[in-house]
Amino acid sequence: MHTQVINLTRFGDLLQTQPVLSGLKARGGRVSLVCLDSFKGAAALLRDLDGVRVLPGARLLAHLDRSWPLAVAELTAWLDTAGSPGRVLNLTPTLTGRLLGRAIQGGDVLGFGMDTHGFGQYSSSWAAFLQAASAYRGCSPFNLVDLFQRVAGLDPGEFRLRAPDAEALDRAGALLSAAPGQRHVAFQLGASQDYRRWPVSAFVRAGRVILDRTGRSPVLLGTASEGHLAREFAEMADYPSTDLTGRTDLPTLAAVLSRMDLLLTNDTGTMHLAAGLGVPVAAVFLATAQPFDTGPYLEGSISLEPDMPCHPCSFGDRCPHGLACREAVDGRAVGELLAAGLAEGEWSATPAFPARVWQARRDARGFMDLFSLSGHEGQERSRWIRIQREVYRQFLDQHPYTDAVAWTGADSEFRSKLEADLRRCALMLTLVEEQGRLLSLRPSAPIRPKFLANCQNLEDILAASPTLGVLGPLWRYQSKEQAVDMDAFLFLCGRYRELLEMFGRRLALA
Repeated sequence: MHTQVINLTRFGDLLQTQPVLSGLKARGGRVSLVCLDSFKGAAALLRDLDGVRVLPGARLLAHLDRSWPLAVAELTAWLDTAGSPGRVLNLTPTLTGRLLGRAIQGGDVLGFGMDTHGFGQYSSSWAAFLQAASAYRGCSPFNLVDLFQRVAGLDPGEFRLRAPDAEALDRAGALLSAAPGQRHVAFQLGASQDYRRWPVSAFVRAGRVILDRTGRSPVLLGTASEGHLAREFAEMADYPSTDLTGRTDLPTLAAVLSRMDLLLTNDTGTMHLAAGLGVPVAAVFLATAQPFDTGPYLEGSISLEPDMPCHPCSFGDRCPHGLACREAVDGRAVGELLAAGLAEGEWSATPAFPARVWQARRDARGFMDLFSLSGHEGQERSRWIRIQREVYRQFLDQHPYTDAVAWTGADSEFRSKLEADLRRCALMLTLVEEQGRLLSLRPSAPIRPKFLANCQNLEDILAASPTLGVLGPLWRYQSKEQAVDMDAFLFLCGRYRELLEMFGRRLALA
């Protein structure tokens, strides 16, 4: 069977579909990819593809500005050459992705689909969870790569991108020929948003320690638009570095990374490229970035976070602390950690380290997980993530619940608020269930407006909870899908009741 995978997202997310492509290919049949024309170069880094179809997104938008019939004509011509894949897997939850999937397939789409009335559809609970979790920092305990694989119906697999070819390696060798020393570490100074960027001065301090302790000089990577950061680095550093910002296309960037002993980076697409090439990664996560969901999918890689109670912050919130997290991860301490790891072949940190340090390792079920090297496993956030991973995995796979992971530690304000949220949600869910049962017996009962209002109230209560927030949009997506059949809706209510009860048992509620 021919499976066509749609991914219209950015560079890093596109790379992270590699295990899906490999998993589908291993099952047999052809695998092709639909991506935006701006990321055609990134698609060349992927393995296990029988073809790539490039959607001319920018040109279609330009046609829409001039005359929508031109855009329709071009899209129709593009669709006429798309062929007829046996199935379509859409990993892009936007309206554009859903429309494209339906236009190609004309029927059911795996992942994110659309029904005949224009309403969104989800082929599995994992797909609904993936979209819901993207907006909630503290309620997203799974790495995006694992989520992609579960949406595709695959078990966790290997993340391995295409190795650089000889020409790219030659270009990389020429660029690095003037770099001081024989061995190097790469620094990715930029980030998608400036507030998520580790200060250049911190990179400079880390580079000084690494050079002094190991003899490895930094190679600065980034786009031409990030060249000012490299110039700032050179002005601040009292030691040599090699500036390659704006000098590498994607194949050459991959080749340069393959010659590095380590990449020190912000949360970027370059981080995912290095992980897919097997290059050791140390990544700094600031503001809204957190490693549990967007960290490098590479065992042994390390992720660093500011040890601040407000981290990670929510999207759209104005920072009341003046972006203090950007200065909270000390560059010299990071340099000492990395220098020791490069010299000894393993990473180590103590509770005295001035940041949270996590190392990536697979858990017992093969999902990528993070384990603390700095004594932060006992923090409330860490314990709650552990519980969420086990409970949500069983909920989404519709497996019987087990009590493998439980809350440990003394009572706290965090736990008390979580208990209160669970009780409040359970009471509202019970009311929704009872009203739903009455409507199943008497569809014309005047209680329907109250029933609909309470369904919305349940969503609002869930969405407002800092610990259960992901369940708000998840409930909205799933309850609307089941609303046409009251028996199916009540079955869904039962599943949510079991979910809340399991969380309660994990917290040892009476």
